[in-house]
Amino acid sequence: MDVSALYEIYKTYPSVQTDSRKVQKGDLYFALKGERFNGNNFALQALEDGAAYAIVDEAGAQHNEQCILVEDVLKAMQQLALHHRRQLNIPFIAITGTNGKTTTKELVNQVLSARFNTYATAGNLNNHIGVPLTILGIKEDAEMAIIEMGANHEKEIAFYCTIAEPNYGLINNVGKAHLEGFGSVEGVKRAKGELYDYIRELQGTIFINNDLDYLVEMAGGIVHQITYGTNNAQYIGRALSGDGRLKFALLSSGMETSIQTQLVGDYNLPNALAAIAIGAHFGMDIDTIKAALEAYTPSNSRSQLLQKGSNTIILDAYNANPSSMKLAVENMAGLQTDKAKWLFLGAMKEMGENCHSEHQALVDLVQTLGFEHVVLVGKEFEDTTHNFQYFEQATLAKAWLEARPLHDANILVKGSRGSKMEEILPAL
Repeated sequence: MDVSALYEIYKTYPSVQTDSRKVQKGDLYFALKGERFNGNNFALQALEDGAAYAIVDEAGAQHNEQCILVEDVLKAMQQLALHHRRQLNIPFIAITGTNGKTTTKELVNQVLSARFNTYATAGNLNNHIGVPLTILGIKEDAEMAIIEMGANHEKEIAFYCTIAEPNYGLINNVGKAHLEGFGSVEGVKRAKGELYDYIRELQGTIFINNDLDYLVEMAGGIVHQITYGTNNAQYIGRALSGDGRLKFALLSSGMETSIQTQLVGDYNLPNALAAIAIGAHFGMDIDTIKAALEAYTPSNSRSQLLQKGSNTIILDAYNANPSSMKLAVENMAGLQTDKAKWLFLGAMKEMGENCHSEHQALVDLVQTLGFEHVVLVGKEFEDTTHNFQYFEQATLAKAWLEARPLHDANILVKGSRGSKMEEILPAL
């Protein structure tokens, strides 16, 4: 079946599902394959559970006329997403970067949704499956689309651009992440820069942090640039002292506006400025943008500020890499407080051959900054040189904490998702 014929079916049944366990009545079930699963095996069950059609790529799974046989289910879904995207004459904003791209996406969505009917990537479904699923979830009433793009090797972002065809792009930063796949920071730059390459060729528009010289260099040749940063930009922000949450003054068009967010840390200032630049570019007034940003509450273990008894907790345990760890630890070091400061740091994943050196560098930074109360979690810290408390797993750190509960403490909990640092929260 060609993509045009499949699209006619999609228009009647526009809800796409790839997990047979979550099928609802009227869904289109795409039987994807993975290393440990084969969706073709669940096609019949999906139909019995209410799916209108099952798209399969094994002849043995074509049980009846409701099973549509294609050459490759994933490719069929991606092609369908591209076909759908081309029916939507609206701004498509692609967001990628090393640190904070999901937070940036959420902030941009929060701002644009205050005025426009906006569709955005759910959570961090930003890969070869999540990007087409996000596009296929966009309805005809859409006025804006925000597509988050993640990558752990080169050519991924370039491929996602061929599906989403963004006319606006934002790279919030480039740092040390997924080094196992990229090999080096230069590899990360090339990969993230694929978004700029696409926008440049399309003659589209980028939103760029002018503070980052490497982004300015990478963006060479792109005519349409909307700039933000702490100086020499169209939208300038200045961090103000506060209670640990980001508070800043926005300087734009000769006016100064104070904005108090619920985000932890000044390192989130560029993310907030990006949302402001995008909202303003699309004609939103600053009062509406300010209200949207101040109403945004972080969730899903991303820059969350929690109060438990006498303890104040910064929970940022969804992801971690050397760049984001450095920012979080330095933010904690600069926090003005009379309370004892505690660091609970989980291992960073996908570091490849840089694993030991990057974890040792993190430990060295913590020691240089003078932290006394530090707990390290994960085998990646096992061979590092330090005098801190160390546990192989978060559950062991939790048990240690339960025996010696903390009081009147400022606590940072951060680590890669695989470190499961949220498991220690009940003990704090």
